[in-house]
Amino acid sequence: MRSSIIERHFGSPASHLRSVAFLEGLSYLLLLFFAMPLKYLSDLPLAVSVVGPIHGALFIWLGMLVVGGLTSRGRSKGWGVRIMIAALLPFAMFFLDGRLKAEVDAEGRETVNG
Repeated sequence: MRSSIIERHFGSPASHLRSVAFLEGLSYLLLLFFAMPLKYLSDLPLAVSVVGPIHGALFIWLGMLVVGGLTSRGRSKGWGVRIMIAALLPFAMFFLDGRLKAEVDAEGRETVNG
């Protein structure tokens, strides 16, 4: 069961990108709407100290996956710019998820059809 979950979310480049994009978007929302208010309204900077580096690592990981898509998968620069701009805007990554899901589905059909 565990290997099928890992295979589904990280088994192909498109599914890997989609999963990391989702996690990055979620971490951004946690940072903006949970950790930052705790820091500035409740004087609890620990939340930002925990969530901030996690979000930063996910953002860098996403950037590396986008560069990989540009170089090894032949994606357009517009594709990469769209993903990285979505990573800077709250909730935008979740709107982009439909397109990323279509890429995962297309990649799965290519694999099956050989």
